Amino acid sequence: MCGRYAITSAPETIRHLLRYLEQPNFPPRYNVAPTQPVPIVRVTEGKRHFALVRWGLIPAWVKDPRTFSLVINARGESVLDRPAFKNAMKYRRCLFPADGFFEWEREGERKRPHFVRRKGGGPLAFAGLWESWMGPNGEEQQTGAIITTRASPSMAHIHDRMPVIVPPKAFDFWLDPKVDAERTAAAIQPAKDETIEHYEVSRAVNRFENDSPQLVEPLIEPESEEDALASEPAKKSKADERQGSLF
Repeated sequence: MCGRYAITSAPETIRHLLRYLEQPNFPPRYNVAPTQPVPIVRVTEGKRHFALVRWGLIPAWVKDPRTFSLVINARGESVLDRPAFKNAMKYRRCLFPADGFFEWEREGERKRPHFVRRKGGGPLAFAGLWESWMGPNGEEQQTGAIITTRASPSMAHIHDRMPVIVPPKAFDFWLDPKVDAERTAAAIQPAKDETIEHYEVSRAVNRFENDSPQLVEPLIEPESEEDALASEPAKKSKADERQGSLF
């Protein structure tokens, strides 16, 4: 499961890693949440391009998105079989730029958030799928989902799933639509333990309205209920809570 992640590296650092043509300028985000606009990298006419999509995939065959469940993750074990993913797996694979993701460890009635990142920090890329949905009035919406797999042994005690982290040497392999979907699906696997690290962070990340560097800093001392509540913003209106914005 991947329900929150962070994009904190400078735009030029991410562009250097993923080598797309555009030069977008965007602020760091420390708490990216479902339904928000998020960046992806995909191949069009043989070139890598930067694009924005809604995080929550809507297949092209859906009649009314309001009746379709929010799909932010695609299980790697079933991407070739499930109707929602199989066409995108063949023709619309992408990469989600990120600097790490959040996962929650259950402890009795509580859940303790952890931040998982590349060892030593720095940008990375999640395997993803994107789709273009066309409405009855001609409106178009591009959406995406992050592919997940079983957790690496070092973080399996936190959660049994994690995003598929694509190593840079495999970017072309994953993005190239000429590469058979069965071959790319066979390469879906957890990150190697020696390439990632994780640590506990503040429960302030539980609220997507919170977005600051403190969310990805290690939690030095145990967090009391008072501390957690104090870090949360005042309640917003329903209109404010529907969707945040990445850019």
